[in-house]
Amino acid sequence: MSNKAVINTDKAPAAIGPYSQAIKAGNTVYLSGQIPLDPSTMELVSDDFETQARQVFTNLKSVCEEAAGSLGDLVKINLYLIDLDNFAIVNRVMEECLEQPFPARAAVGVKALPKGSQVEAEAIMVLGD
Repeated sequence: MSNKAVINTDKAPAAIGPYSQAIKAGNTVYLSGQIPLDPSTMELVSDDFETQARQVFTNLKSVCEEAAGSLGDLVKINLYLIDLDNFAIVNRVMEECLEQPFPARAAVGVKALPKGSQVEAEAIMVLGD
């Protein structure tokens, strides 16, 4: 028997491909990449980078909560930015959305992201001790 469970919430954007919003395996939750889509319209929230970054973390938070966790339970975040000049902005947004100790992180510059997004984030969350 598998200990794998699908996590899905309508408070975050629906998957736009053949994947789940998150998969829970044991006490570890693997969150798929979130882009700054409004879950009710499935459209980008704005062309403004900071607004997009905030929506990405709002979407991650919704998936975390559906899995009975919080952003504070994240242990690893991978960020994808189409413009690394926005690095300072995403750092500021992360400082506002997360508390210390901050999760491990990677930030990668990419050529393009789905739907014309400027930022995407995926994460790993561990529940309990």
